[in-house]
Amino acid sequence: MPWEIRQFKHGIYLPQIDWWLDATKPMPRAFVSHAHFDHFAAHKEIVCTPGTARLMRARLRGRRVEHHLAFGQTEQLTPECTITLHPAGHIHGSAQCLIDHEQHGALLYTGDFKLRPGRSSEVCATPRADTLVMETTFGKPRYVFPPAEKVLADIIAFCRDAFDAGATPVLYGYSLGKSQEILSSLAEAQLPVMLHEKTLRMTRVYENLGLTFPPHAPFDADPRALAGHVVICPPQWENSAFLKKIPARRTAMISGWAVDTSTIYRMRCDAAFPLSDHADYNDLLRYVELVRPRLVYTTHGATAEFARTLRGRGIEAWPLDKNTQLDLSLD
Repeated sequence: MPWEIRQFKHGIYLPQIDWWLDATKPMPRAFVSHAHFDHFAAHKEIVCTPGTARLMRARLRGRRVEHHLAFGQTEQLTPECTITLHPAGHIHGSAQCLIDHEQHGALLYTGDFKLRPGRSSEVCATPRADTLVMETTFGKPRYVFPPAEKVLADIIAFCRDAFDAGATPVLYGYSLGKSQEILSSLAEAQLPVMLHEKTLRMTRVYENLGLTFPPHAPFDADPRALAGHVVICPPQWENSAFLKKIPARRTAMISGWAVDTSTIYRMRCDAAFPLSDHADYNDLLRYVELVRPRLVYTTHGATAEFARTLRGRGIEAWPLDKNTQLDLSLD
C-alpha cells in the first residue's frame, strides 16, 4: 500500500500515521526539520534534533512536548513505524526524517537541504528510501552555483574594494544559518566583523551549542568603531533605520537567488553572490541518484519542472503542490 501524502499551504500531512511535516500552523504532532520560521509553529508535540530544539526555544516561546533525536538514532513513532533523523546540511541541527512503516515502506522527507559541506552545519546524508519527498527550491537548470571557494573569494574581494573606497561593506544574510556561514567563511581573510543584534543573538545560541566562530563584535554605529569592519545583517531595505546608521556603505546580498541578475535590483543592493544553504540543480539530481527512490514527490520551488526532469530520466516523480491530496498506486 503506498504512502498517502497531502500538502497544504501550512504543511505536509501523513494521514496514515497522523503526523505533520514542517507545519507552519500549530498542530497536535509534527516533525520539525529546522528552526527557520517557515518550517515550524507552536505545536503540542514535536520530533526534532537537540540543536533545532535549542534554536526554536530562542525564537518561539511556550511549552511543548519535545522528542529530541540524535542523528542516526531510531525510535518508534507509531506502533507501525519508526523514525530516524539524518543531517540535512541546511543549517546547524537541520534534519531529514526517514519514516519506515511496516505496510508503506520507507519514506524520506528532506526539508531544506544542501549537499555542499557547510562551515556551520553538519554534512548532508543520503539514506536509502522507497518514497522521497524533497524540496526543489532551485530545481531549474539555470540554478547551478559556482564553486563555493570562488564565491567566497569574490565576497572577500568585494569587502576589500569597499574598504579601499572608504566605505563599509554590508553583507545581507538571514540571521539564522546564512549569517553564521558568512562569518565562518571570513575567518581566513581575517576581516574584522560586526554583527546586527538579531544575527548576534543567533550566533550566541550557536556558540552555546558548541560551535566556534572567528572574532566578531556587536554592531556599533560610532564611525571610529565601525571603520574597517564588515557588517553582517539580515536583508534590509535601502531606507531602513539600520542602514541609515552606515552612511558610506556598499551592500551585497548573499543568496542562491543571486544567480538571477535581477536580484541586485529587487534587493536594491550593490552586488549579489550565489552562496546558498540549499542544493542547486545539479545537487538535486545527484541527491536523487544517491537515495535511489522508486517514487519522488517534489515540494517548494520548481516542483513541476524538476518532477518532469526526473520522469525524463525514468524516475516516477510528481509535484505535491499541483495535487494537494495524493493517494496513488503506480502499478
